[in-house]
Amino acid sequence: MNKTVMHELLEINRIESTFPLCSSENLADDHEQSVKVVGILGCGAIANIITNFAAEGKLGVDVNFFYDKDIERAENLASQVDGTVLLSIEDMLDKVDLVIEAASPQAVREVVPTIIGAGVDMIVMSVGALLDNELRERLDKLAKENNAKIYAPSGAIVGIDGIKAASIGKIQSASLVTRKPPRSLGISTDEEKILYEGKAGDAVLKFPMNINVAATLSLACGMEVDVKIIADPAVDRNMHEVHVIGEFGEFKTITENMPCATNPKTSTLAAYAAIRLLKSLNENLKIGT
Repeated sequence: MNKTVMHELLEINRIESTFPLCSSENLADDHEQSVKVVGILGCGAIANIITNFAAEGKLGVDVNFFYDKDIERAENLASQVDGTVLLSIEDMLDKVDLVIEAASPQAVREVVPTIIGAGVDMIVMSVGALLDNELRERLDKLAKENNAKIYAPSGAIVGIDGIKAASIGKIQSASLVTRKPPRSLGISTDEEKILYEGKAGDAVLKFPMNINVAATLSLACGMEVDVKIIADPAVDRNMHEVHVIGEFGEFKTITENMPCATNPKTSTLAAYAAIRLLKSLNENLKIGT
């Protein structure tokens, strides 16, 4: 076999073994069965936007079941769609085709294995949890054993389809610069401050509710990306600049997100990405990689 071809095959295998969930058959674009009934785990800002779309009949599925440790929050969302609040996630599993996790990385670790183990599909919004190799491999194994699918939306950045395509070849470097208003990062400052500079894994641990984009980018390109997080009082949007260089060439993207009114840590685009993914599950024509 040609040495160049052999090198390329070895590089593809390295990428897939580093982040197997992204290339697994259980994190798929296609699904044999349609999704009709959806439950929500975690009734915060993202769940609120999703439920608003469901109330307007814009999802193409029924969002009927809600679970949150704060029962009042679950009741508020359920009332918008004449839904049902459940006292445990286990009560949801025989009633839904898919569960949207919109809670926290802790919920992914503690609750998602139970859902996947019951053969119920998942949309995971707290993508940062999936950078934990042990957890990701455990979920992948459970999904295979129980014929379940795990979906990770593109979230608050653009260009994920391009990065997934580029990862088929070799990617030399990938970086993310995130710039947010200080209040979005939970601090107060009158001047620009670099809060973090390093690898995505540590960024997710230090900013678990703010930097899911670093995890999404890492999983999509098959390598742990370089991350810089900046608190900037001069901006009023959550900004993400992505720079990727590889055999395909080079690209840069800049996303300026409007923060959710109810939670400035969350970008509206992240909720929209979940909604678009949810709608696509029942579509016959699928656009994008």
